[in-house]
Amino acid sequence: MRATFRRTSAVAIVAALTLAACGDDANDDATPATSAAPATDAPAETAAEGPGTIVDVAVGAGTFTTLVAAVQAAGLVETLSGDTEYTVFAPTDEAFAAALVALDLTAEELLADTETLSAILTYHVVAGEVPSSQVVTLDGQEVETVNGASVTISVDGDTVMVNDATVTAVDIDASNGIIHVIDSVLLPPSE
Repeated sequence: MRATFRRTSAVAIVAALTLAACGDDANDDATPATSAAPATDAPAETAAEGPGTIVDVAVGAGTFTTLVAAVQAAGLVETLSGDTEYTVFAPTDEAFAAALVALDLTAEELLADTETLSAILTYHVVAGEVPSSQVVTLDGQEVETVNGASVTISVDGDTVMVNDATVTAVDIDASNGIIHVIDSVLLPPSE
């Protein structure tokens, strides 16, 4: 049971951070959580083209190969590349690295359980586009994720939290949604 929990937690970390690939390391501390200013250091794009999909932004970063592999392993590439808009709360690479160390697991071990990986990844995704200007109005509210379980939003001054994770960068645009970076991995409640 404990090994299953460790594996589930580790898989969650890999999956969630796959979505973190949507931003680059420069965004991690860039924009305050309550600011509605969009990130400006996303992968290069032309004004006519606009940003790519959530997956395109992740691939375009070029430094998140393990994270992209998690989305691929979970079978979520098509979903996160489609026309449906999503808001992604994406953990940083530092959060991912810390979780792997704490759980004493490798990325490969995490990628092996695609069902758990999918459950964790979808726990970081909310249907529709929810910009930071709207997130800050949700203090104390529960928001349903694509996973079906809810996360709790809390706001204290300039600090916005999703469950126990702090939002560190906001409003990273993709053609099919928006990404907010968080500093730790969200684990769905156990059933």
